[in-house]
Amino acid sequence: MNIANLLQAGVILLWMGVIALFIVIVMRASRGRPIRGLTITAIVTVVCAIILSLISAGLVFIQPEERGVVISALAGGVRPEPLQPGLNWVVPFMETVKPYPISFQTYTMSIMPSEGQKIGDDSISARTLDGQEIIIDASVIYAIDPNEVVNVHIDWQDRYSEDLVRPQSRGVIRDAVSQYGVADAVSTKREEMVKIMTDNLRKKLEENGILLVDFVLRNVTFSPEYAASVEQKQIAEQQAQQAKFVVESKKQEAEQARQQAQGLADAIVIRAKGDAEARLIQAEAEKTALELINQAVQDNPGLLSYLYINKIAPNIQVMLLPNNSPFIFPLPQLLAGGTDQTQTPVLTPLPTPTPTSPTP
Repeated sequence: MNIANLLQAGVILLWMGVIALFIVIVMRASRGRPIRGLTITAIVTVVCAIILSLISAGLVFIQPEERGVVISALAGGVRPEPLQPGLNWVVPFMETVKPYPISFQTYTMSIMPSEGQKIGDDSISARTLDGQEIIIDASVIYAIDPNEVVNVHIDWQDRYSEDLVRPQSRGVIRDAVSQYGVADAVSTKREEMVKIMTDNLRKKLEENGILLVDFVLRNVTFSPEYAASVEQKQIAEQQAQQAKFVVESKKQEAEQARQQAQGLADAIVIRAKGDAEARLIQAEAEKTALELINQAVQDNPGLLSYLYINKIAPNIQVMLLPNNSPFIFPLPQLLAGGTDQTQTPVLTPLPTPTPTSPTP
């Protein structure tokens, strides 16, 4: 409680005392008792009450979060400068003080009935550049400029919230929304749109002595028709994405199959090349072996006969040779067991065929 309030409380008590004294004086006078002492007391009390009333009427205490506008009958209707926080003096009964808050205030416009300053739906309906309707919830945080309190009082009095902040905010919001398409307003360019709203609203309010602290775009919703179309579009996009995913999966499967086939073909080619190289190496080895055998035969003419005889099965007892072939050497013993171990087989030359003359 400040001094001005204490003084006013004291004045009230004094006047109550004056009333009580007058009642006592009247009662004593009606009974014929002396009232001189009480009369003097009552007069002193009245004088003190009047003096304190004048003093209390001239003292005004301004809170730190307020500024006082002095409505004066002596200064052209209003003092040009507001009263600062603390104890101030005004002319009693000739001047009155209207305090105005300079602290932050919030004005909310919402679709929810219990959130805003107005009961019911107080959201802003706005049309976008492409003709779509969107519903906006917003809050404006503002404060009265301490240096412009007197002008705010002159222009708006207590109506600055309803008659200045609210309509200016709604108009600025609608103007900004009309510059953007619905998709931009709710997604890619929302921050840019909010900046335009904030700058324009700050300018409008400052022209009327109000400082914009912050502008909050709380929510943006679509009309039911557009919301349904957006939902259908999203469903279609999701289906398209799903189809695209299936196509990509098929492409990947086909690519994987192609790579497997390519790998199998490469393996076959590599294996064929290996087989061909192996055959070439084998052929080269056979060629070298034949060349060595040929050289050995040329160096040893009887080698073939020796090898031929070694290949003959051991149970062969008679060998027929052409009659013009010389005997190479006696065959080894062909019989085993009960045969004569000293018997030498006889090599019988084949008869030479006799040429015959053709019959005429």
